[in-house]
Amino acid sequence: MSPIRIPARRRLVAATAAVLLTAGLTACGGGSLEEQGGDGGDGGKGTLVVGSAGFTESAIMAELYAAVLDDAGYTTRVQKLASRELYEPALEKGEIDVVPEYAATLAEFLNAKVNGADEAAKNPVASSDVDKTVEALTELAEPRGLTVLPAGEAVAQNAFAVTEKFAEDNDLRTLSDVGEADLRIKLAAGDECGDRPFCRPGLEKTYGIDITEVDPKGVGSVQAKQSVKDGTNDMVLTITTDATLESFGLVLLEDDKNLQNADNVLPVVNTKDAGAKDVATALNRLTEELTTEDLTELNRKVDADREKAEDVAREYLESKDLLGS
Repeated sequence: MSPIRIPARRRLVAATAAVLLTAGLTACGGGSLEEQGGDGGDGGKGTLVVGSAGFTESAIMAELYAAVLDDAGYTTRVQKLASRELYEPALEKGEIDVVPEYAATLAEFLNAKVNGADEAAKNPVASSDVDKTVEALTELAEPRGLTVLPAGEAVAQNAFAVTEKFAEDNDLRTLSDVGEADLRIKLAAGDECGDRPFCRPGLEKTYGIDITEVDPKGVGSVQAKQSVKDGTNDMVLTITTDATLESFGLVLLEDDKNLQNADNVLPVVNTKDAGAKDVATALNRLTEELTTEDLTELNRKVDADREKAEDVAREYLESKDLLGS
């Protein structure tokens, strides 16, 4: 997956939703701060709309962004859209102003948008090197009126997990260990796993893992993780910030040969509407603080403890002294 890879079966829903969302975004979108008269009429610096995709982690990140921008003097609102196919064009148009993104996945999304899907597949721009990936993303984003802010340590990329018992019984810590152990692996993953280089082909080529079967139960879904817990499958494709692994008795295996691309979390803003220095300063302070472990714990509080994303975000920011600047 990535947290941000959208299954094909959702595209029709996303396309239909786009028609409905466009009117709403036009009515209440960001608009440039200059056009709003500088202070938005309320003594602040103006209004910014923060985009959120349709999954927990994105919702939390959007609330984090909104809170630090509120603290910096802006009036903010979070706008939820189902997928990148919807929010990226809205970001380019200035209908939303800021989104939390993932470096490698957005880079390849724009690569396909600019150069075509076939050409992008032949010549990917993302890699496991975060600096090179962000550089490639920036080159694709800037001509589209987007500013890519620096990436941080927090990363939500594809990962593979097995049960603690399976790992202990076979002395597994890394994906290399799996290949070297000559294990026959039944893998729970998404429908596209058989074709994606980060999944079955990559596991076989990079690590020499014998994948006997791919069970299409989804990326990190409850059904996929349960199938590994009960022994139907041996390994599951999930993400590094999956907060529910422990409840299934699962542990991540280290991607020690860097099969996965650098999906580090970073803010992307509409340059015209949200390119001000203080916007970058507020968001960069958060990016520099946030770790993968932090993000996983925030996901756990929302998914497992059923806390509200807004409350979890504010509690985190207060604990890190990121508010009241």
